Amino acid sequence: MTEPLLKVEKLCAGYGSGDIVKNAGFTVSENGISTIVGPNGAGKSTLIKALVGLLIPRSGSIILAGKDVGKMNAPAKARAGLGYVPQEHNVFRNLSIGENMMLAYEFIAPDRAGFSAARDRVFDIFPDLVGRESDLAGNLSGGQRQMLAFGCALMPHPSLLLLDEPSAHLDLYNKALLFQQIKKIVSLKQKTILFTSHDLNSAIQICDKILLLLTDRWEFGTPDELIKKGIFQTVFPKETVRFDSLQKQFKICI
Repeated sequence: MTEPLLKVEKLCAGYGSGDIVKNAGFTVSENGISTIVGPNGAGKSTLIKALVGLLIPRSGSIILAGKDVGKMNAPAKARAGLGYVPQEHNVFRNLSIGENMMLAYEFIAPDRAGFSAARDRVFDIFPDLVGRESDLAGNLSGGQRQMLAFGCALMPHPSLLLLDEPSAHLDLYNKALLFQQIKKIVSLKQKTILFTSHDLNSAIQICDKILLLLTDRWEFGTPDELIKKGIFQTVFPKETVRFDSLQKQFKICI
């Protein structure tokens, strides 16, 4: 049996004296899309920050490709294949597109030997950036800066890309474009993507696996497995939002 790319066991994380994420456990397989979903305040961002190392877990383990992420510094995590895009796109607005990409690459490869090949891999996914390397990041639109942030995260050639609420603040059209890009990254570049979201309908539509965080527990499985277990019907009060298991979507009760 093939080992999962990411294995999380009994993970507890939080702030102050309390745990927000309690005993979370799940696996992420290679070349797929998984998501962490749940209502506001359920701990989605807390969990993703623990996975990437921005928050030290209180207990549990995070194993990436057989290596303990908790024992790595940031460059070592990048070399091990971990990439990350936060909610606020981490690009330098006073630098050009090309300079941002170079800095991202130099984070793990200061000799620059493979920069051109890494840049071309990114351009395959985001052709709108081609020919614009001298443009300042600060002059880009929000959607273009998101492309650049994704591109910079892909420069070190990660095997697992973590995204924190990538569809936040996007309208329906741009959300659709984003998820098309995520699908493209996985299919063309053989990447694995794990992202947080509060958009359960989109998660059910595009994801291979879902980790659903609730106030008192968590559930993990394929969308169909969670539907069969009747999990989605318990997420919201029935008089406010109901889940249609036939159409596989949540609907507002009005």
